[in-house]
Amino acid sequence: MTFDGFETLAIHAGQEADTETGAVVVPIYQTSTYAQDGVGGLRGGYEYSRTANPTRKALEECLAALESGARGLGFASGMAAEDTLLRTVAGPGDHVIIPGDAYGGTFRLFSKVLERWGVAWEAVPQTDPDAVRAAVRPETVAIWTETPTNPLLNITDIEALAGIAHDAGALLVVDNTFASPYLQQPLALGADVVVHSTTKYLGGHSDVVGGALVVADPELGERLAFHQNTMGAVAGPFDAWLTLRGVKTLGVRMDRHCANAERIADALRHHPAVSEVVYPGLAEHPGHKLAARQMRGFGGMVSFRLRDGEKAALRMCERTQVFTLGESLGGVESLIEHPARMTHASTAGSPLEVPADLVRLSVGIESGDDLVADLLAALD
Repeated sequence: MTFDGFETLAIHAGQEADTETGAVVVPIYQTSTYAQDGVGGLRGGYEYSRTANPTRKALEECLAALESGARGLGFASGMAAEDTLLRTVAGPGDHVIIPGDAYGGTFRLFSKVLERWGVAWEAVPQTDPDAVRAAVRPETVAIWTETPTNPLLNITDIEALAGIAHDAGALLVVDNTFASPYLQQPLALGADVVVHSTTKYLGGHSDVVGGALVVADPELGERLAFHQNTMGAVAGPFDAWLTLRGVKTLGVRMDRHCANAERIADALRHHPAVSEVVYPGLAEHPGHKLAARQMRGFGGMVSFRLRDGEKAALRMCERTQVFTLGESLGGVESLIEHPARMTHASTAGSPLEVPADLVRLSVGIESGDDLVADLLAALD
């Protein structure tokens, strides 16, 4: 029999019991090198842990299964995964289309690093497929999208963008960090590459930094593996093990993240101090119907704007007690932040600058009653 339920794959894919001891949890192979049975006689194909490590391999196989991909690759951070991907598929003279509200770190990578290397980029509002199609050039090698976006939670039509990319002979890359593979399957919708910061929902406990790529095409997977080994920004064995541990509970955690976020979004939209709540689960969200079609749930991220502007937003961030003021997201604990001064400070003065009155929540899995009460108290 074959088993392909998401939760079953999360617990078992790439994680068979250890053949020597029967350990049901993948061991942490905390080693840099491996004994060889004669020159070039590798045991299990392992020679050096930058190239391959059994703990990392288990994580990579699990992530590939969860995203229904041909190959997964684990990295030291989400940005390391992005950088390796882009230096594999793009070079001087090439062009990449990015979201008009891309994550600040992605924007910084393009504008401060890749641009100096000769890679052109253009930020386009990707909720409008026609605008994306109009931005395609002969030298476009990739369309890079996030859905939901960070922090404005816009929803992009993955299937439509895949068609535009493929018509142009380009790749569609989807940053699936906010949704996680539990809520969204970009490769099944036509994407070529999925990017994750495994630091976030996949790890889920705010105790590990990592990144991953999952690809549909084995040949592209081979090219990426070559660059992963050559560039060397790989996930260490303990980090891979921590991420695997988090992945096992991803499904049940995401159900709770979504349920709490929906309660909070509904509570905030009725508060007089709040001018707008941005959450794909709300019927008034412009991407609600699309999100309902291509996602299993609406996620654990909520953004909102304060009527009294930036000072009110900053004050709000400092007054919560259950929500911790901090960057990152996707952990079991709830976080609150001011994107304009924190995660997206690098976009200041650019077309991607975020509103100063915006607050972003990463809704955790605490008691929903306590989370709502904490936010309402901070607003009053």
